[in-house]
This record gives sequence, structure tokens and C-alpha cells, in this order.
Amino acid sequence: MDSEIKPEITDDSREAVAEITAADVPKLNETKPVYAQFILPGAILLAALIVSGTLLYTRGGDVTAQISGSVVKSEKTEIKISSSDHILGNQKAKITIVEFSDFQCPFCRSFWNGAFQEIKTNYIDTGKAKFVYKHFPLSFHSAAQPAAEASECANDQSKFWEFHDKIFEEQAKLGQGTIQFGKPEIIKWAAAIKLNMPQFNECFNSGKYAQRVSDDMAQGSKAGVGGTPTTFINGQKIVGALSFASFKAVIDGLLK
Repeated sequence: MDSEIKPEITDDSREAVAEITAADVPKLNETKPVYAQFILPGAILLAALIVSGTLLYTRGGDVTAQISGSVVKSEKTEIKISSSDHILGNQKAKITIVEFSDFQCPFCRSFWNGAFQEIKTNYIDTGKAKFVYKHFPLSFHSAAQPAAEASECANDQSKFWEFHDKIFEEQAKLGQGTIQFGKPEIIKWAAAIKLNMPQFNECFNSGKYAQRVSDDMAQGSKAGVGGTPTTFINGQKIVGALSFASFKAVIDGLLK
């Protein structure tokens, strides 16, 4: 989910779990400090989470384990959609998918590069679903807020989705994990999609859309969003950059 660091599952990490056995308990308990009795259980839990799932870090600092590759909340949450929202697909589609996202979040980029592309091909482009993007820039991603505001300036020139794709595409070229970038890169990417740059720069430098981004965040917080990406499918909350199969199961169930 967001503020996310997705540990890579390797043979070394699996071996690390194997090396922590019950035989180590007496050794750890021989030391007298009270905190020592918690070292082994904590180490085993952390290692198990790394192997079996994904660690999801939220803006509040809590950690949620994505056991078995998915976190799906069954309760329904109403997400209001307005004419000013960024919507792809058939406006009258039976399925409404709302994503709260952060342009600097590596898991949001992973979702964009993976499940989103298949969701678009199979459901959005076929008229079965519409997709709504909402901003949720996390405070520890310094480029997320300006990138969100810049996307709104691109929207003034009817190029929100082009800019949305460009931001993630360019970061993907620079490596994995959280990519550091700032206003110079944002301006460069805006020029690359052939925006009217004097108009874009005036908008971007004015902070014209700071409140718009804050309003999305407030809506997300009210809906229980704690990190990114968080997606709502007809109000059903899905947390994290899950596989297409996970989204497909939910969407197909709602289409029946």
C-alpha cells in the first residue's frame, strides 16, 4: 500500500526464516533484559511477513501485512464522484473503480504498470467499468504534492491522463523503489507531452490547484484511506498494488 516498501522475496530471505528455529529460544532467553524475550518472536514474525506477503507502510506509521497477496475489505464505502474528477471509460458503466494515488509512490507505479493496464483493456475499454483517479500525496514523498498539482495544470489543457502516464513512465526508467524528482523533472515531462509551457508554468507556479489536491486527500481520509494505492470498486475497498487476478475476482463478482 503506500508509503511502501515491498521487500523482495529471495532465496536468502527464505533461508533467513529457516535459520530462526525453536532451538534459538533458550539462547535468547539466557539474557536477562526484559526486551530480549520479544526479539525472537518479533524476528520470526517479520521474516514470515517478508516471505508470505507484503509490508505496507501507511502515513500513520502502522504496518499492515498483505498475507496471501491481498487485502480486501468487505464493507462498502460511498465515494462521491463529481464532474471535475478524472474519469476514464463509460460514464454509465455498472462498475466504478476509484483509485486514491500518489505520483511518487512506487506501489502506485507498480499498480499503473501492472493491474491497471489489464483492468483498462478488459473492463474500461470494453465499457464495463469506469475508472476515477483521485489524489492522495503522502507527506514523506516530497514530489507527490507538486506532481499532483502539475497534473491538474495539464488537465487544463485536456492532457491529465497523458501526464498521469508520463509521470509513472519516466520514474520507471530511473529504477525501482521511490524515485526522487522535483519541479525541474516535472516541467521537463510536461514539455515532453507538448503542453503549452507558458500556460502550464503559470498554473504550476501559482499553486492554483493546491486546494483541489487537498480536497481529494480529505475525501480519501474520510473514506478510510491510510496509504496508497487504495482502490474502491463499487465502494469495496482494496488496499495495495495487488495482482490483476485479485481485482478481476472482485469485478467479475460484481458484474454477475
